[in-house]
Amino acid sequence: MKKKLIIAMAIGAIISSVLLAIPSTSGWSGLGLAGLTAAIVFWGIVGESAWGVAVAWVVNAVVYGAGAFFVLKSFNRAAAT
Repeated sequence: MKKKLIIAMAIGAIISSVLLAIPSTSGWSGLGLAGLTAAIVFWGIVGESAWGVAVAWVVNAVVYGAGAFFVLKSFNRAAAT
């Protein structure tokens, strides 16, 4: 279980890094809205953009990592049956 969680968070971090590299004019930029919304709220409180980017990266990593975790878990269940 712990190994799957670590793998899922690594996948989420990679997806988050890719999403933050996509220009905002792209149609794919909407996928990073969870992290960007948290960054805007946090950036408004702190006032420094580096912390806002860090928050966006972490939130997106957790959101997409959770999705990857459930996908890995379902693959494990399918392989067990």
